[in-house]
Amino acid sequence: MKERVLITGASGFVGYHLIEAALQSGLEVHAAVRPSSEVAHLKPFDIQYTSLDYTDAEALVEELEEKQYHYIIHAAGTTKAKNALAYTRINAGYTKALGQAAAGAKIPLKKFVFLSSLAALGPITYQDMKPIDEQSMAKPVTDYGRSKLLAEKHLSEIERLPLVVLRPTAVYGPREKDIFILFKTLNSGLDPYISKQAQRLSFIYVKDLAKAVIQALGLKEHHVTYNLSDGNCYDRYALANITKRVLGKKAVRFHLPMIVVRVVAQVLEAAFASRSKVPALNKEKLNELTAENWNCSIEKISKEMGYVPEYDLEKGLVQTLQWYKENSWL
Repeated sequence: MKERVLITGASGFVGYHLIEAALQSGLEVHAAVRPSSEVAHLKPFDIQYTSLDYTDAEALVEELEEKQYHYIIHAAGTTKAKNALAYTRINAGYTKALGQAAAGAKIPLKKFVFLSSLAALGPITYQDMKPIDEQSMAKPVTDYGRSKLLAEKHLSEIERLPLVVLRPTAVYGPREKDIFILFKTLNSGLDPYISKQAQRLSFIYVKDLAKAVIQALGLKEHHVTYNLSDGNCYDRYALANITKRVLGKKAVRFHLPMIVVRVVAQVLEAAFASRSKVPALNKEKLNELTAENWNCSIEKISKEMGYVPEYDLEKGLVQTLQWYKENSWL
């Protein structure tokens, strides 16, 4: 009989790849999706669907006990909320609710993997030569990062939870829609940057992230936290340079003054004030995009979990851009 895994956020970009990796590892997958979520892209998968009400503690426990999950991968959350309260409610509050239900339910739970973010720790300065590691002081620069850090704190206080926290850096790959905006811009012949501040950046290909999550299910240790990247540090131009080379495109590089971009972000936020959606460029995103140093150490996860990334940025971008072209995104 197959062991059963619950994957939340299953209809999202990362969720798709988690489902794929879980099925390949021989698990029976139950995908938690919102009733309004688009799931047509999941039809090729042999999975079962469920819906969770994070505001109903009793219903959560009943759902977990009915399905008797061996593993829970919590990837649900929001990267685009209207305000700090919304980030906290969804990313921290719902995570706490699921963690408490998982610890309190009578189920054969072996592991609860929470997908946090490197944003929970926040960036360091360009002058810092030591990369961000698990002991770095948390200084998140966005409400999103603060909500993820709070979620980690909530889960750490649930002693009976067999917890592993993973903090991936910027994730890219097939089906991703945010970094994809840059790919479209480069494909159109433009290569824009905000200010001329040098940056150190890190990335992780989504299939490496999914592989690490599945590896984490087999960890004997509980209440451990790991940062995740491809193990490399890149300058701010690497992503665009590789993309242009792979696409065979030339693009005009230019630098926009910070003050101009801040004004644009404020105007966009004002324009979207009465809408439910958040603009792609906003003050939150700007803090993240202009951070000087996201260089990230993977020494701990490599030592303790045997994690070895298969994709550096070039190899991952070749796969990603090929998918975008084959599926008419580019």
